[in-house]
Amino acid sequence: MAKPVLTISSKNYGAWALRGWLMCRLAGLDFSEKIIPPDDPAMKAEMLLLSSSMLVPSLQHGGVKVWDTLAIGEYLHEIKPKAGLLPDDIAARAHCRAICGEMHSGFSSMRGALPMNIKAHFKNFKVWSRAQADIDRIVAIWRECLKAHGGPFLFGKQPGMADAMYAPVVTRFLSYDVALDNVCAAYCKRVMELPAMKEWVTAARQEPEEIDELDAEF
Repeated sequence: MAKPVLTISSKNYGAWALRGWLMCRLAGLDFSEKIIPPDDPAMKAEMLLLSSSMLVPSLQHGGVKVWDTLAIGEYLHEIKPKAGLLPDDIAARAHCRAICGEMHSGFSSMRGALPMNIKAHFKNFKVWSRAQADIDRIVAIWRECLKAHGGPFLFGKQPGMADAMYAPVVTRFLSYDVALDNVCAAYCKRVMELPAMKEWVTAARQEPEEIDELDAEF
């Protein structure tokens, strides 16, 4: 069977691309990357926050093509069940799916006001009230999960689907200098120290500045 191919967008700006890519890494899938150019309509749709379920990222695995980040995560769980993307316990698994769904469909104010930009650092960034409400909800989710499942990741000892879904938020909080309590700051540090995240960030920092439209829209 041919090697799986994951189609992604910008590593500096592509929050949904990061989610799909990180899930594949955490699942232990041996895949190659196909990066679409900045002028591709799917790239622009993802970058400009027009949709969370465009065809980027998408995974081609054998005769199966799956897109939308949640669908990719569920598919990876089916083909790599021992990877632990979802918890073994049914109640924890339901909780995981709920908070992943909340990230997938919600927090539009935060995502619009604090778009992912790994290269940037906006010191003392002013967060407006609607975005702050989203941030407050996210950190509440993190605290609840870390307390309920013992950490160091959201559902226990190893990173999984939920951590991948919230990983772009971690980069946003760092880029925009969002104030966090010790528990959430430590969680962000653990996520950023994952080898896969270090790999992604290194590539993002080396990415050429080619997406001019973002400067106007953001």
